Amino acid sequence: MMAAEGGDRLSNLPESILLYILSLLPNSKQVVQTSVLSSQWRFLWKSVPVSIEFDFSDDPKAYREKHILAYVASVNRELHYWRFCEKIKSFSVFIHSYVNIDRDIDFWVYFATNIGKVEEFWLKFYVITYPDLAYKFPEFGYTNTVLRKLALGYCQVKPYGNVNWSNLISLSIGDIDITEDVMEKVLLGSPNLECLELDNVVSIRRLEISSVNLRKMILKHDSDDCHCLEIHAPYIRHLELWGLCCKEKHFQLRDVGSLVTAVLSINVYIPKKAEKECKYLRELLHHVAHVENLELSPCCIECLSILELKGLPIPPSNWKFLKLNAALEKLDYPGICNFLSSSSNLETLIIDWFNRKPRKLLSKCTNEDERWRKLWTRYFNCSLPHLKTIKFINCCEKPMENNVVQPLVKWLQKNATALKEFVISSRRNRGK
Repeated sequence: MMAAEGGDRLSNLPESILLYILSLLPNSKQVVQTSVLSSQWRFLWKSVPVSIEFDFSDDPKAYREKHILAYVASVNRELHYWRFCEKIKSFSVFIHSYVNIDRDIDFWVYFATNIGKVEEFWLKFYVITYPDLAYKFPEFGYTNTVLRKLALGYCQVKPYGNVNWSNLISLSIGDIDITEDVMEKVLLGSPNLECLELDNVVSIRRLEISSVNLRKMILKHDSDDCHCLEIHAPYIRHLELWGLCCKEKHFQLRDVGSLVTAVLSINVYIPKKAEKECKYLRELLHHVAHVENLELSPCCIECLSILELKGLPIPPSNWKFLKLNAALEKLDYPGICNFLSSSSNLETLIIDWFNRKPRKLLSKCTNEDERWRKLWTRYFNCSLPHLKTIKFINCCEKPMENNVVQPLVKWLQKNATALKEFVISSRRNRGK
């Protein structure tokens, strides 16, 4: 009847429903474009919570100064219109480089923290020739009671006064030189912080987390800076360590007794250091032996085989869930079996078939062919009385023809006496 009378069914819907419909549009620009539909819709977009993103990191011209200035001008023009929006959920800028645009970036930070009052703010640069010339996060940005998530990349974090991010629950800082005093200021000023990510943050030698609210921490290190980071985090429940092994033990765990989940992705690219760094992985495994959930990277699997070759046992553990991201090459088999032999409480095993280029680490450390033949045919004494679920995921076609999968499956079926579910799924077909 409404259509027959010339009415507009969509416009006659309650405003709350219209706002919900607009919020389902894929991007914020399309939300604004609905203002031309009718006079009733002209200002409706202002009440729709939106997310604004400017990403220039993939443009091959983005490193040239004139293009950077053009991008900056376009961001400023758009923000001129977005200032009328009543609710901006998130605001993010990803730019390839930084060239004397301090005032403009200060305006972006001011827009996010004072005009838009956003809950989530990302500001990341990707190429900084000299860290001392990187953008300095403004002093007014350290006082904000609205932000919930903040991510800064290649920005100088040097507050003169105290930090007040009382509502912040997630903080990511990357590619900067930050002192322990500043880190302490940041943590003290973020009492409700739940998740902390530090990506190539240098100059910190000791990281002490005393907050009972901060439960998740992600630490990444893939630079040439080989200092040692000592971690004291008695209340952390989820810890991820991603890094490149170098001259020293980069991550040293001192107090992580509350850990429930650990992800270890330690990479070794220099074969001459392989044995030393494999012992370092063994030490890390000792410090997380009490966790319930553990995930290991392909390089860690390689290190497990090297430890087996050197006759170094894996410390016994209590984990119940184990995910192994493995290349499933022939030399991985001894390491996996040896590791599972120390995992008697295991209930769920996930093996994610990780394709990668041919590896040199194991081949450089395995020139004793006869010894490896013995390891390959060795029977690994093992009891897995609690293992109920086994899944091989992301397998290539015909996985049972793989010279590691077939013997590993038979070995698992023999030792997992309580097995209830065994799944092998390929990339194309996730079925059983």
